[in-house]
Amino acid sequence: MPYQMSKLIEEQTVPESSVVNRVCTIPNLISLIRLMLIPLFFYFYVIQRDNALGCLLFALAAGTDWIDGQVARRTGQVSEVGKVLDPAVDRLLLIVGVISIWLIGRLPLWLMLLVFARDIMLGILTIWLKRRHNEKLTVIYLGKISTALLMIGFASLVLAWPMCPGLGLLESAALPGFGIDPFPMGIWFAYVGIVLSWTTGIIYMYRGIKYGTTKKHRVS
Repeated sequence: MPYQMSKLIEEQTVPESSVVNRVCTIPNLISLIRLMLIPLFFYFYVIQRDNALGCLLFALAAGTDWIDGQVARRTGQVSEVGKVLDPAVDRLLLIVGVISIWLIGRLPLWLMLLVFARDIMLGILTIWLKRRHNEKLTVIYLGKISTALLMIGFASLVLAWPMCPGLGLLESAALPGFGIDPFPMGIWFAYVGIVLSWTTGIIYMYRGIKYGTTKKHRVS
């Protein structure tokens, strides 16, 4: 059991010797296509108010994240550019998706702010590690799981389907799904995803601070 739990939060590492310096690779092309899908999603979903097409574009951009990672590892095309581009596209898609769903009125403000606050926190940590110790933050499995749950939840909220009856526990516009009104099932994926997202954020912060403290003691 401890081994399984450690695997759940362990980094997905690739030997440095397998990382290529090429820019023109198939995984990077897939990431570029994903990047181009983001403004298309915003246009059709927010401006044209086309739920179906918006959901399709969002799902394509989110789903191909797994594809480019698998292609990169199985074909030996993990690149330095891809290691930066892939997570950057992930975060941009998440940010644009969150803002879009909030603009439509299907996501509470506090949940959107929590997504942004975590990204800002980890951005500061990443910059600090790079500048202070020349180290970088490595994605962990639990972080991938939380991102996947958020993406699934947001896709459901974009499409506004499937609809689920409210729990009837608390009537509040800030907690959709807990009242009596039906709401897209995706809100529950978003709730779980944001909890896991902040859990991974705390793990990242702990590891970063612990690493900085340990390295400081070694130098002293």
